[in-house]
Amino acid sequence: MIQSALDGVLFIDEAYTLKPKDGGKDFGQEAIDTLLKRMEDYRDRLVVIAAGYPDEMSRFIESNPGLRSRFTRYFTFEDYQPRELSAIFQKICESHHYKLNKAAKSALLNLFEKLYNARDKNFGNGRLARNLFEKTIERQAARLSRVSNLSKESMMTITAKDIV
Repeated sequence: MIQSALDGVLFIDEAYTLKPKDGGKDFGQEAIDTLLKRMEDYRDRLVVIAAGYPDEMSRFIESNPGLRSRFTRYFTFEDYQPRELSAIFQKICESHHYKLNKAAKSALLNLFEKLYNARDKNFGNGRLARNLFEKTIERQAARLSRVSNLSKESMMTITAKDIV
């Protein structure tokens, strides 16, 4: 992966999994040590971005003394607000040709507000919106399975009853 990223960017999502909390017997530490060496060898040809939850990323950065000096910029992205999560959900709906009726939009925003207010450090953000969409479509299918004479419009409309 490092070779293919030369003269570009190597993005490592959930980089902390390379350094498990339990110190599992895998190749994570070897990968970290190799990454560190290649970052030095190719410092003019390689940008490395490591992403993950803040607490877990601290464990990753501390796994090798050279990482802290090589990862010098840190960005923290705040959790999406309920209205933003609702907009993400609605965008997913549009991309799958679904539409929400007015009651569904209200129920959706209320649900995201509830989930946002109860969030913890593992809050799913965009993943939460996608997972909620998938559950909503399952509920909609279950609801529609009891309806006869379905129209295309009714099959493509999400109601408040469908919001999980």
